[in-house]
Amino acid sequence: MSQNTFKSFPRTFWIANTIELFERWAWYGFYMLFANYLTQSSDMGGLEFSQTQKGAIMGIGTGILYFLPVLTGAIADRYGYKRMLTIAFFVYFTAFLLLPMFHTFTGVFVMYLYLAIGAALFKPIISATIAKTTNPGNASIGFGLFYMMVNIGAFLGPMLALLYRSNVFYISAGMIALNFVMLLLYKEPERKQQSEPLWETFKIIFANVIKVLTDWKFVIFLFIISGFWGMYNQLFYTLPVFVEQWVDTSSLYHFFKENIPFITEHYSKNGQMEAEFVTNFDALFIIIFQVIISKIVMKLKPLNSIITGILIASIGMSLTLFTQNVIYTIVAMLVFSVGEMAASPKITEYIGSIAPNDKKALYMGYAYLPLFLGNVIAGILSGSVYQNMSDKYQMVMQIAKAENITLNNNWSLNEKLKFIAEQKSLTVSQFEDYLWHTNQPYKIWIVILSVGLVSAVSLLVFNALTRVKTE
Repeated sequence: MSQNTFKSFPRTFWIANTIELFERWAWYGFYMLFANYLTQSSDMGGLEFSQTQKGAIMGIGTGILYFLPVLTGAIADRYGYKRMLTIAFFVYFTAFLLLPMFHTFTGVFVMYLYLAIGAALFKPIISATIAKTTNPGNASIGFGLFYMMVNIGAFLGPMLALLYRSNVFYISAGMIALNFVMLLLYKEPERKQQSEPLWETFKIIFANVIKVLTDWKFVIFLFIISGFWGMYNQLFYTLPVFVEQWVDTSSLYHFFKENIPFITEHYSKNGQMEAEFVTNFDALFIIIFQVIISKIVMKLKPLNSIITGILIASIGMSLTLFTQNVIYTIVAMLVFSVGEMAASPKITEYIGSIAPNDKKALYMGYAYLPLFLGNVIAGILSGSVYQNMSDKYQMVMQIAKAENITLNNNWSLNEKLKFIAEQKSLTVSQFEDYLWHTNQPYKIWIVILSVGLVSAVSLLVFNALTRVKTE
């Protein structure tokens, strides 16, 4: 990239990218740890919610986050980007400070919805700022830099949060506080002044929703792609919990202890690596390989790239089957990330190609709808499905009930597990091995793999039946 290319971007472009970096740092710093925070044993700092409760909080809350920008974008256009960013950061900041004060399902659910509103206010504004501070000559590079900020924040956020796990929400609040400083340097991009009442704008938005939803081809495509996003979100909903409960990370621990002791000193406990440290490899792989994969799939037709990417990602998900070895988990994430990088960017491109020429902007505005549905699907898979098929503590409680073992309600989940292991004259490790072989919790990945395969096959059938011609 030449020096002239850098100079072609105005200052507001760089300020917006810095704001995005801090915001993603704050978001992923807590989000990667959130699933285990909700469900872990209380002696590990968790809230001991059921997997079903976790799925409801994360699925519905995050789903709403991706649905609301349809409305919040219109609000920002009317009242100004800088003003709405200030409100978004206030909501963000206060939500991060308040979340750790709530320990009931209802309280945490409400506070997470409050946090999601802050994210929904922020998301369309920063994307619009990037669009308004680039031109046809540098837009491709500009958005490439923008998404690089997203991935750097997604990687660094959990790495810092894990160093100070008990203060994760306050660290995220601190990162958001930095964006109040950045707002002092943020210059409002030019925007069209809105004269009609806000409710009239909303009427137009909802009319457009109905108009889009009458295009059954487009609606079917959105439903199919939501399956991919449902599978993708298992990186945050299910994988950290599965690694924490079932994966043996000792080999990775010994590797880092011998070669990079700093890693084991800060990202391990009891001879095992932190689950979120392992799952964060996905963000690292994207940072390293995104440019390479983008060049490979650049010449592919969007649909072909999407189908190929979903199939590769599905294979990646399947590699966690039948083994508790962390090396397979890391390889699985590498394969999955390749599929993710091949499919994800092409989805937006494909929507643009199937939209009518006079409605492209309208259709692109609803490209987030599959993310809304995908998060709802992910919440179900990682919630009641995971709880009934793979949750270690659910298995422990079922054994206690079947064998009439009385447990003290004041005990933590880990204390209950240890007590039942003692009743069976087993160590905790032996008992967990027994649960693994008896209950086969790895079968959850067959379900998730199936979701990906159904999405890929459905896309093939969709293309054959509708004979959509891509540009």
